[in-house]
Amino acid sequence: MSIETSNVVAAIDGTQVSTAVCDLAAWAALAMQAPLEILHVLDKSQYPATPDYSGNIGLGSRSALLDELSSLDVKRGKLALEQGRLMMEEARERAIIDGVAKPVLNQRHGSLVDTLMEMEGRIRLLVMGKHDENLGDHTGSMLENVVRTLHQPILVAAPTFSAPKRVMLAFDGSETTRKGVEMVAQSPLFKGLPCHLVMVGEDTSANRIELDWASEMMDEAGFEAPAVLEQGEVEKVLCDYRAAHDIDMLIMGAYGHSTIRRFLVGSTTTNVIRGASVPVLLLR
Repeated sequence: MSIETSNVVAAIDGTQVSTAVCDLAAWAALAMQAPLEILHVLDKSQYPATPDYSGNIGLGSRSALLDELSSLDVKRGKLALEQGRLMMEEARERAIIDGVAKPVLNQRHGSLVDTLMEMEGRIRLLVMGKHDENLGDHTGSMLENVVRTLHQPILVAAPTFSAPKRVMLAFDGSETTRKGVEMVAQSPLFKGLPCHLVMVGEDTSANRIELDWASEMMDEAGFEAPAVLEQGEVEKVLCDYRAAHDIDMLIMGAYGHSTIRRFLVGSTTTNVIRGASVPVLLLR
């Protein structure tokens, strides 16, 4: 199977969440009738292809020792690549069990962000896991870097997978979330699933008009789409609504405007993703 196409890409790293990433990506690929590509990138900052100890020579080290250290690092890198290859084979077998006919494997040695930038033209949906220790409030976490760089939808897996039965779209009337409504309405990924539309803001006629537009779009597409406008802190309203209505997937714009912009750009986004026991789909 050619990988020069529009794929669902599952980025796995061997941690516990990789199993959920694989299952979620397989579910998405089957629903979207898209090829599944399983990606593993061995981080070159941890496993350099050609270790360089030249900076230590001035400390009195012997060249033989430096050569041995370099050799050990090369062996370490090769072992990590082989471990990654075995991990990908297991992921392929799991995807086949999930129902995907011919998953494609893609192993790289470099930077995840750089690799995804190179692959972006053939990515239809990226699925990756969350690591709470990497979801700090600081700019520069891996997930944040990927979200800021990639211009394709990103589906962040929860620790365990179960097929969604209800989804919720955080709507604010911005261009990003209006496109999100159109995407959800048209995508086979959500066909047959109730989609709750939740807008957080003042109860104004302008907000009501925007929410009514979204509701009509979903109704015309045949969706059961309850729509609510609630006031309060964005993070709390969305999280409380999700819990109260047993929502299986949260959909939001990665970088919108108005209220949701502050919600998504700041630490609140990482808090929601960290606390979510369901997948989160970030739209661009």
